[in-house]
Amino acid sequence: MKLTDAVKHINKHKICLVFPIKNNPEILSLWKCFYPRAKMKWEWDDSADNRVAKLWHLREEMASSRKIVYAKWYKGRATLLSKDIFVNMLALFEVAAEERIFKYKTAERIYDALEDNSPLSTKQIKKECDLAGKFMLADFNRSTKELWESLKIVGVGEKDDGAFPSLLVGASKLMHEELWAESKNISTQDAYLYLHAKLGKENKFFHYIQKLLAQNPRDVF
Repeated sequence: MKLTDAVKHINKHKICLVFPIKNNPEILSLWKCFYPRAKMKWEWDDSADNRVAKLWHLREEMASSRKIVYAKWYKGRATLLSKDIFVNMLALFEVAAEERIFKYKTAERIYDALEDNSPLSTKQIKKECDLAGKFMLADFNRSTKELWESLKIVGVGEKDDGAFPSLLVGASKLMHEELWAESKNISTQDAYLYLHAKLGKENKFFHYIQKLLAQNPRDVF
């Protein structure tokens, strides 16, 4: 299980989750790429499959390498995207053109903090945006979900921030500056056609793209 092999899988399949969802074969994961016949059990005790822990650490290595793009994009799950897919998804969601449009005010506040200083750990974001504590958790989660789904933010590694490492998050325009700039030169129509061609209309990730577009309709078709 090496970084180079993981990158090859992602560039081949274009979008992968890190771990499967209930071992559903229709939703591709990096686990399935490495272990196509093995069911994954989410266990962390001494008897657990050490391949789960190894893939967890590889996830962080991939994010920090920036050879691919890491985001909690698909239903809040750790998602790995090839750079060409990321660029076209940015163009499709019009991130470059409409970066200042937000559904939630808190999402705008988080994004402003990341524009000023990227990357930040989850703990740092909560502190800077006055979102620490359990009473602010729902607001934080729905706001970051908006940012993840629109690909305004990406994961770029981890920071030792307490008992457990915390995800490092950055504004996409800063962490992948060249890809962000490239997306500005792609029309939404061309982006949609590219994603359709590369993923296929039956692809579960393509279905999710369509779902997000339906929630935020644009002149794509």
